Amino acid sequence: MIDTNEQTVLLEMTADIVSAFVSNNSIPASELPALISAIHGALNGVGSPAPTEPQDTIIRPNAAGIRKSITGDFLISFEDGKRYKSMKRSLALKGLTPAEYREKWGLPKDYPMVAPNYAAARSALAKSMGLGAGGRKSAQSTKTKASKTSPK
Repeated sequence: MIDTNEQTVLLEMTADIVSAFVSNNSIPASELPALISAIHGALNGVGSPAPTEPQDTIIRPNAAGIRKSITGDFLISFEDGKRYKSMKRSLALKGLTPAEYREKWGLPKDYPMVAPNYAAARSALAKSMGLGAGGRKSAQSTKTKASKTSPK
């Protein structure tokens, strides 16, 4: 509850704001009561905690929405609706891991975090550099190769 001194201060502030607004803007007389009420209500609410609203429930995409979010050149984020070649960094900025993102939006475990064409281009680049060509070799094959090349 607001005491009379605070109420007087609020009324004075409301009058000052309304007079400043009306002197700089053209407003019909019929809208003045609504303006005064809105400004007084806003000033009256300053300093009090904002009412807690229930969190919006997440509307999970259906199968068609999931398919549409994956295109050849980019993925469309369900978080912000933006297009990404790779979503890992944007998810990290939002405090989500890929697994948490998939769980939050009800996506399948094999939902990609990188656009298909981008992944293929990166794979081709790596192969052209010779990465991943030989794979891992067993310890036995490296020992026999070393014994054949070492002079005795």
